[in-house]
Amino acid sequence: MASNLPIDGARLWDDLMQLAAITEPDKPYTRRSFSPLFDEGRAWLRRRFEEAGLATRIDAAGNLIGRRDGSDPSLGTIMIGSHSDTVPSGGRFDGIAGVLTALEIARSLADRGVMLRHAIEVVDFLAEEPSEFGLSCIGSRGMAGAMEARMLGYNDPSGEVLAHAIDRVGGKVSSLTNARRSDIAAFFELHIEQGLVLQDSRIDVGIVTAIVGITRVEIVFRGAADHAGTTPMHLRRDAFTPAAKTAVFVDGIARELVARGEGHFVATIGIVSVAPGASNVVPQEARIVIDARSENRTLMDEFLARLDAETAQFAVDSSTERAVFEHLSDTSPTACDSGLRELLRDSANALGFSSTDIASGAGHDAAFVARIAPAAMLFIPCRDGKSHAPEEWAEPDALAAGTAVIADAVMRFDRMSPAPRAA
Repeated sequence: MASNLPIDGARLWDDLMQLAAITEPDKPYTRRSFSPLFDEGRAWLRRRFEEAGLATRIDAAGNLIGRRDGSDPSLGTIMIGSHSDTVPSGGRFDGIAGVLTALEIARSLADRGVMLRHAIEVVDFLAEEPSEFGLSCIGSRGMAGAMEARMLGYNDPSGEVLAHAIDRVGGKVSSLTNARRSDIAAFFELHIEQGLVLQDSRIDVGIVTAIVGITRVEIVFRGAADHAGTTPMHLRRDAFTPAAKTAVFVDGIARELVARGEGHFVATIGIVSVAPGASNVVPQEARIVIDARSENRTLMDEFLARLDAETAQFAVDSSTERAVFEHLSDTSPTACDSGLRELLRDSANALGFSSTDIASGAGHDAAFVARIAPAAMLFIPCRDGKSHAPEEWAEPDALAAGTAVIADAVMRFDRMSPAPRAA
């Protein structure tokens, strides 16, 4: 690991491995938002924030924030961070690396006796990954003022309401408007690429140009439960039949839209449930959740319109009812701030690291922060592009390099006056 970087890479790596160890033992690496293990991870982070001399709190949206004031309160806040929750059987780096990068930068500045003109904040956003409530980026939505009232009423499988869960982890939904920020001068987020571009091109860091928009749609078909052996095919109202047709349709239209060459588009059905769920009973209800992503809003709008029309017809054709067709969440593509991207590029060059522009096919908290402040992201390579799996891996030197680039960019931004506000 390079020794001339403005951060302590060994300390950063040790922290990452310690936080990763807080996991379900039989399902590494799992630390789902709102779970007891998530709370344990948060408690660990809070101790680390406080040991670094950061004034630490949980805001009304449930975000864990550590702060060190700057010398000029009028300049606002430089915020750095990501998320500490994981998908089931996820990895050690997705999100976690970004939170610990932010912590390491704050610690390194303190170690060197550097006081920035801007305040600096380290943030662990609540529930960036899709939660049991069917919603992602819960904390950053709250910070951006993008949490809709209907979302707060979402239930998880146990029946708990999202608003209660946010309060349970330290937020305060009754004061949610207080979480909205207007003082953020710049936001930086480090993340593993979750793709192969950097690894295959042997490039040190990727400077993110834009983040895809993500739309999640819940569809529920309802039919009638009947005996699987005695109910003739022509008399069945099988709720799974239109769900199965929807799966084939989604795969086909996604491939069609990609083939046009008008931008990135993917669609996935990752949640499927059937009730009553017995092998000898015709399904009475089938529920699916579709995750669609694109950097081209026109493609997304066409996909959603055709999905609506086709699934309604599938229900008619199978003598079932399409009882639910709901957009659980819908975000548009987000461009990263051009001024901050230039700072990241200059910092990479100054430190001797190669860089390239790259788009993000995954959603990130930065997309919501970008609604209220200039925001930028930096990618580091991950082995074979693997993510959302226990095999997810980034090399210690790659993590140290990315952290050093953001640390240098923070210093450059702090010296600039006035702060850049390019969109």
